[in-house]
This record gives sequence, structure tokens and C-alpha cells, in this order.
Amino acid sequence: MRAALAPGIRLLRAVPRDSRYRGLTLVLTFLSYTSYHLSRKPISIVKSQLHLNCSALGPNPRNDSNSTTWCNWAPFDGDNYNELFGALDNAFLVAYAIGMFISGIFGERLPLRYYLSGGMVMSGLFTALFGLGYFWDIHVLWYFIIVQVCNGLVQTTGWPAVVACVGNWFGKGKRGLIMGIWNSHTSVGNILGSLIAGAWVSSAWGLSFIVPGIIIAVMGVICFFFLVEYPEDVDCNPPQHHTAADEDPGGVTTSEKDPEAVISNEGPLSLSGQSSVDHSKAPKEPAEEPEAISFLGALRIPGVVEFSLCLLFAKLVSYTFLYWLPLYIVNVAHFGAKEAGDLSTLFDVGGILGGIFAGLISDYTGGRATTCCVMLVVAAPMLFLYNHVGQNGIGVSVAMLIICGALVNGPYALITTAVSADLGTHESLKGNAKALSTVTAIIDGTGSVGAALGPLLAGLISPTGWNNVFYMLIAADVLACLLLARVVVKEARGWCGPMARQRGFKEF
Repeated sequence: MRAALAPGIRLLRAVPRDSRYRGLTLVLTFLSYTSYHLSRKPISIVKSQLHLNCSALGPNPRNDSNSTTWCNWAPFDGDNYNELFGALDNAFLVAYAIGMFISGIFGERLPLRYYLSGGMVMSGLFTALFGLGYFWDIHVLWYFIIVQVCNGLVQTTGWPAVVACVGNWFGKGKRGLIMGIWNSHTSVGNILGSLIAGAWVSSAWGLSFIVPGIIIAVMGVICFFFLVEYPEDVDCNPPQHHTAADEDPGGVTTSEKDPEAVISNEGPLSLSGQSSVDHSKAPKEPAEEPEAISFLGALRIPGVVEFSLCLLFAKLVSYTFLYWLPLYIVNVAHFGAKEAGDLSTLFDVGGILGGIFAGLISDYTGGRATTCCVMLVVAAPMLFLYNHVGQNGIGVSVAMLIICGALVNGPYALITTAVSADLGTHESLKGNAKALSTVTAIIDGTGSVGAALGPLLAGLISPTGWNNVFYMLIAADVLACLLLARVVVKEARGWCGPMARQRGFKEF
């Protein structure tokens, strides 16, 4: 007697073919970028181990004459260790910022699967090389700087590639919510990176880099074997980025009526993948591939400049927390390196919630810029409060870290995902999806300039007191908000004008 079909197989058969491949794309790109951030996090955890308070550890077991720095790792054993840590951060972040502007151009012209998987394997190599400095007993600064520069360059392959892949598979619908949930890979990677690095930070900190390096390299091999770049490659229906609903009753599109419109009335990406034409009945003939957009052409898309500059300051705040929060907790709250790393993950837990919340609200209101601006305005006083009362007990610290993480990373997540996808498939492009990777790279590349500046400024300012570091972060939040003022005004006029923007959730 033959058994009934397994329940799991029956469930798979019930899921439409297109949805299965879309789900596979989401999962693979999510895990890919999780591994990217997982491999970036160890440096912030290991910093406090490279320069310790040796006098608190007891007598020097080696009986060296220098009893105040015997437990530190040269060259980070001097009084200028904060400046050297800042140099390490900036070696990576400046290379990342410069490489990002070039990466999007390559991403439009090379197979995304090769580009992404190759970049992940190389990222794993350079991450592991940093950790091997521990086992090879390397104490020269230039080695760590060169590894960081190379790692920063190859890590630029990640973001334009994964956003382009997701954009190739998904059209209009609940883009903010979907990509807000999907963008939690950033915080999930930071959390996993903190926990993995923390497991070896006190015993053999080299493994804090080598293990994440192996993980991202293995994930790159998996992407090489399973990632599908375009729906047409597996005979699935391509997504619909713009519909007749984007037109007014007179048949004029949003972009024709208002060439500076940044946000479509219909909100975000569709999961249905159905276009106005029934592709399942039409023969799938290879269409002529559109030309990739130029760098200047991408800059002319309405909204790209404003959101790019806003992201510069938003990412400055986020990456300062990413690289310096564990050390701040060690210095101010006097926790150990592992405990500080574990506690810093709460900031990323807040980032997950903030990204989802920002996407949900922006979908409902149709106001991407307004959502970002409101969260940035609230974030400024919350950063002030965290610095002054955040260490008054573990309960207060936990709550403040989650709230600050949500308010700081919410706008950052929204701009790098839903906004980038909105602008990369803007009506003015007339259906040319080849702009998506370039637009994403411009926005994230500009943001990466802020990501490089934040840790650098923190390293220079922290010797004068942590209060001054937080004043710098608050000022950056205010500037990020002001840069979106013009777009916020346009969104407000859209809500109050005679052609009021429709609110509420749209269909998938």
C-alpha cells in the first residue's frame, strides 16, 4: 500500500511556482547580507580586548618592566589606542565608501550571481586574515590597515547586488513593510557577529574573525549554486513596477504631473508579481536588454540627492554605535568585553523593530521622507537621555538601547531598502530596471561616507569625553532631518492638496 504524499511536499505543491522562487530569493539575499554584517562586527567587540586595563588583572606573569601594558596587543598598547582604532575603522569604511560608487556600476554590467558570490568569498578571506594576525603574532599596524582596506573594497559587492536581485523579483505592493522585515538582516548579522566574536574574544580573539570569515565564504558558495537573478531565467513572470493606478484620471503619470515626485501613490512592492498582461499565456521571448544608466543619469532621478545626503548623517550615527558602543559600555558602565558585546546587541534588536515599524508606517501614509524625519527628530533627545541616564541600572540601559536602536536604524533601514528600490524603479526611468543597482550604490555609497566619518570623529572626540561624542551624534541626526525638509513639504502638500494622496495598505 502506497503512503499518502508527505505533508511538506503537499504544502510545497500548493505554493505557486513564482512564489517559491521569490521566497528562495528573499531567503538567500537575507542570509547573504546577514553574513556580510556578521563579518563586520568582530572589530568592535575585539577593540576592548586589544587594549585592557592591565593593572586590574594583577601582576605581570612575564615579569616585564612595563607592567601597565603587558596584557595589551601591540601596536594598540599606547595612549593613542583610540586614534589607532579609529584608523582601523576608517581604513575599512573609507575604502567601502569609495568602492561603493564603483560597485553599483559593475553590478549593472556583470552577472549578479558571480559578482555577489565572488565578493563573499573574498570578504571571508580578508576577514580571516585579520584574525590570523593573532596566531601569526603580527604587531605592525600596516598589516591590519591593508587587510581592512581590502575587506572594505570587496564588501561593496554585497548591497547593490542583493537589492538588485530583490528588485528584479518584486514589483509594487507593500514594499516598505516587506523590505523593512527583509532589512533586519543588518541587525541579525550584527547580533550574530557580536555573539560569535564574544565567544572567543577573551581566549583567542583571532577566532572572532576567522569563524565569521568562514561563514560568509560558505554562504557565498551557496549563493553561487542557488541564486536566480531574474524571473525570466526560470520561466517565471517578471514583476510590475508601475501600474495604471499610478496615473491620474487624465492618463498622466505621477512623474509627468510632478517630475520631482519621490514616492509613488501606490506605495511599495507587489508580491503577486502579476502585470497587466497575462505573462503565463504570452510566449516568453527574450526582450532587448536596456542599457545601464550612467552615474550622472542616476543622480538626476528626483529624490536621489536628498535621500543620499540624509543617509550620510543617519549612517554616521548608526555606524558610530556599531563600532564604538561596546567600548563605550566598557568605559562607562564598567562591564567586561563579552558582557558589553552581548549588551550592545540590544541596539540591533531595536534596529529590527525600527526598520519594520518605519516600513509599516511609510506604507500606510505613503510618506517615506516624513516617516524618516519624525523618527530622526525623536532620536535626538533619546540619544541625550541615553548618555545621561542610560547607565542607571540594567533595566534602564536595556530599554534605552532598544529605543535608540529603533529610532536610529529605522530611517537608515527605510532609505537603504524601500526608498532605494522606489527611486531605482522610478517612473522617469520608463521601465529601465538596470538603474536599480547604480541608484542603490549611490545612496549607500554616500551614506558610507558618513559611516567612515562617524567612527573617525568618535575616535578623535572620545578622549575629550563621551558627552562630546553624543553631542556630535545629536547634531548629525538634526542635519539628516533638515536635508529631507523639501521632500517632507512635498509629501505634506500631496496629502493636503486637491489630489490628496491615498492612505492605507495596498494589496500585495
